Amino acid sequence: MAHTPVDPTGKQIHLTRGDVTAHIAQVGAGLRGLTVDGTSIVTPYPEHSATPFGSGTVLVPWPNRIRDGRWEQVDPHGRSYSQQLALSEPDLHNAIHGLLRYAPYAIEEGDGSVTLTATVVPQKGYPFALVTQVVYELTDDGIRVTHRLTNVGDAAAPVGVGAHPFFHIGDADPREFVLTLPAATTFEVDDRLLPLAEKPVEGGTDLRTGEFLGDVDLDTGFGTLARDAEGRATSTLEAPDGRTVAVWQDESFGYLQVFTTEAYPGQPRAVAIEPMSIPTDAFNSGQSLTWLEPGDTAEFVWGVSYSG
Repeated sequence: MAHTPVDPTGKQIHLTRGDVTAHIAQVGAGLRGLTVDGTSIVTPYPEHSATPFGSGTVLVPWPNRIRDGRWEQVDPHGRSYSQQLALSEPDLHNAIHGLLRYAPYAIEEGDGSVTLTATVVPQKGYPFALVTQVVYELTDDGIRVTHRLTNVGDAAAPVGVGAHPFFHIGDADPREFVLTLPAATTFEVDDRLLPLAEKPVEGGTDLRTGEFLGDVDLDTGFGTLARDAEGRATSTLEAPDGRTVAVWQDESFGYLQVFTTEAYPGQPRAVAIEPMSIPTDAFNSGQSLTWLEPGDTAEFVWGVSYSG
């Protein structure tokens, strides 16, 4: 019997609002394309291929790494947990980027928006039940992304969320982009990319006044983010001709991970700017970790805008 090959990223969703278009993948609820006024600003990858470097995917119920896949915490009611997760990053012996990177989400399309929904079921290493939603909504100059996590279980659940979008600016050489970050602290890490200490930025990690993307090599967590009057922290990429992509995150996203690579398909250099609600290994450190009570919902918002 003939069969149609399964696309690794599932159903493809295309949104349009005026001169803004977006491409969303069902698997991982990934943002895999965004164009404003004819300029592509989310780094594309080939159709019908697996997602490179987790490009665009949603990271829930934790972003980044958990040391040895093992975590220990005491919830707000005094209940102790000692849990072992699968090692989804075996080379470094870590659990990485949550439980839904390869999950197909249910899709509900609207006018210039889409809501994707997936459930985290109780399982080895994470005995909690969550309904997660991601709402992508086009704006006049980009996109707004809202994450909602609802605890549908009977015990308080530790939760975090992150996103893993990559950015570029049309056909401009990304090595010539100026990358500016609002962070005053960074996380020193060991050879497994696990945090040792949070310390003030300096040298190659102080990007508050901008550095050429071609001059930095990052797989780095940042904190202590400067915010505007609305509580937003904003990172920017600026091309030599002044065209600018701004990635903003509200106060629910207290941290940022930035990753650069020369191995992204079709790109001489690529950069992911990743809003995170908790830092790496927060399931052990407890830093900024949210405990979501049964029946409660937490909301996290970030977005992208373009000018040029």
